[in-house]
Amino acid sequence: MLIDNHHRTHNYLRISLTDNCNLRCFYCMPEEDYHFMPNQQLMQADEILKIAKLFVEQGVTKIRLTGGEPLVRKDAREIITALGKLGVELTITTNATRVEHFVDAFEEAGIRSVNISLDTLQKEKFHLITRRDQFDVVKQNIDTLLSRGFKVKINVVVVKGLNDSEILDFIEWTKNASIQIRFIEFMPFDGNKWNRDKLVTLHEILTIINEKYSFIAAENAAHDTSKNFTLPGHAGSFAIISTMSVPFCNTCNRIRLTADGKIKNCLFSEEESDLLKALRNDEELLPLIESSIKSKHKELGGQFTKQFELIDADTIHNRSMIAIGG
Repeated sequence: MLIDNHHRTHNYLRISLTDNCNLRCFYCMPEEDYHFMPNQQLMQADEILKIAKLFVEQGVTKIRLTGGEPLVRKDAREIITALGKLGVELTITTNATRVEHFVDAFEEAGIRSVNISLDTLQKEKFHLITRRDQFDVVKQNIDTLLSRGFKVKINVVVVKGLNDSEILDFIEWTKNASIQIRFIEFMPFDGNKWNRDKLVTLHEILTIINEKYSFIAAENAAHDTSKNFTLPGHAGSFAIISTMSVPFCNTCNRIRLTADGKIKNCLFSEEESDLLKALRNDEELLPLIESSIKSKHKELGGQFTKQFELIDADTIHNRSMIAIGG
């Protein structure tokens, strides 16, 4: 078991397959001409499997694949198939632009839950946010997943003045669609120009929803990052990930592995340990993993506190979101 000095057991591994993406969302990628990692710098398929197996041996029971966009990787199907044989819960986060090519692979690997990043229901605004014209493809692929019986969660990063006016539109979508909308508070990362004025908090989101809809707080699982709510008469539901205003660090069970094989014990951690270099040098990985987990800060990577009003984003040392893997 991987247990840190704050008595938190870590059994959930998030693996970034690539920092590459076919969209260009501003809050994730610093600039349009972002320089992606060369292939030799990335974990190869067999290396991902070796590292994942070691984590499973140490008690990991859930693996989520992330990116960048994981499905732009040429050997994504091979990796998904291999990880599907590890006997753990396998899930994926995607922008859904290439899902139609992988639905069968998802089913064969045992993936039954898919998180999809979608920050607007307006086609023109989608192009503004992502700098790509893929809205219709994304919506069609969401419908495909729902028709095939997948559990679909929609990740919406809420930014004041950009898409907060669409919160009620997303809730209306749940009326007849069996989806969960997950509103995510805007978080600071390298290059994403975060500031307090752009943050829409959990309280503010609930206030907006309450203007039109009745909702009931639902039960949360032991390690949920989201606060879940049901809507009477709706096929779907919603949740809020309140990292900034009401953080959930005390129950965190997550470990992150970047596409270049660095272990991050927190989304906001400055410190990283290079597992890929150690693997390629035939060194023992477990001591590095255990040391990383043991050194995990009590909250928010030790870089700031839940007093988000006092955060100076320029003083935070971290990668951009696309280089971390979400």
